Amino acid sequence: MEKRVFFFDLLRCVAAVAVIAIHVLAPYRDELGVIPLNEWMSAITVNGLSRWAVPVFIMITGALMLNDTRAFNAKYYVSRRLGKVLIPFIVWSLFYSYLSGWSVSGYDLDIALGILSNAYHKETYYHLGFFYYFIPLYFVIPLLQVLVQKTDDLTLYAGLSIWLLTTTLYLFRIDGPWSHQLWLYSGYLLLGYVLYKKLPLTKKSVSLFVFLGFVGAFSSVWMVAIESISLNKYTVGRWLSYKTVNTVLAASMVFMLCRYFGEGFKQITINIVGVISKNSLGIYILHPIFLWPMKEFGWSQGHPLWVIPLWILISGSGALFVSIVLSKSRRTSWLLP
Repeated sequence: MEKRVFFFDLLRCVAAVAVIAIHVLAPYRDELGVIPLNEWMSAITVNGLSRWAVPVFIMITGALMLNDTRAFNAKYYVSRRLGKVLIPFIVWSLFYSYLSGWSVSGYDLDIALGILSNAYHKETYYHLGFFYYFIPLYFVIPLLQVLVQKTDDLTLYAGLSIWLLTTTLYLFRIDGPWSHQLWLYSGYLLLGYVLYKKLPLTKKSVSLFVFLGFVGAFSSVWMVAIESISLNKYTVGRWLSYKTVNTVLAASMVFMLCRYFGEGFKQITINIVGVISKNSLGIYILHPIFLWPMKEFGWSQGHPLWVIPLWILISGSGALFVSIVLSKSRRTSWLLP
């Protein structure tokens, strides 16, 4: 049995927290001119500094699955890999379409049915959009597995360089065939593999990624703030997209930092992080249930610097508890990937 690599657990843990933060701060984003500027800036700063979270989940998948040297087995792959994600996604899409019908004024079946009728192309709840671009990646992974097994490092680096160029073009709205989301998200799979298996882990290399990641994250916050304030309206352009070079740099920084510092923790911390990591997708799927009252009843009043951590703790803890409970029984464990 292959030894468990702790820094992947650490990555899943911090990415889960960052995703929740993005969803908690949502009520503040459009409040420019309504709430004090320092509160609005605090919220969008957290937003801009957290955009790496979803790409990191994809990078983990690429690092692990592209490192698998076993012969491809289509039946196993579809049933154990793809099916493990696809079936829970369908079930939770049904659940969240039902939840969408609830509001402070009661239940509206027409809203729920309307959302469900569009589920073939649009998520039934805001956080499920992840699966619409994550699931198609399972059809790309076998091709990338062949690529990493049959080609040399120079080819991999060349492919990544082309991909990075297209993420830059996409950021500045220079669109073309390279703007297809399947291509732009697929690059994260190869990036995760290269950063894990090909890049030497030295202080110099990590320092370079920290510098580039800081530039990417800072530019995200800065450009959104400047453009929004100038228009007196919250606007992001593509600066907060998951498919742009600034987000790539920030995600690479987090990946390398966790890889570099991920083996120096005490055993109790390793155990806690391991539990959160094991339930990270469960936390991702379940946490909006616990954020529902905050958003519906307007329980986000207060400075974002204390409201955001508070609701991260509430919704994250609640989701973790439910995920652990569901995982204990064979009848419900399949609900969470």
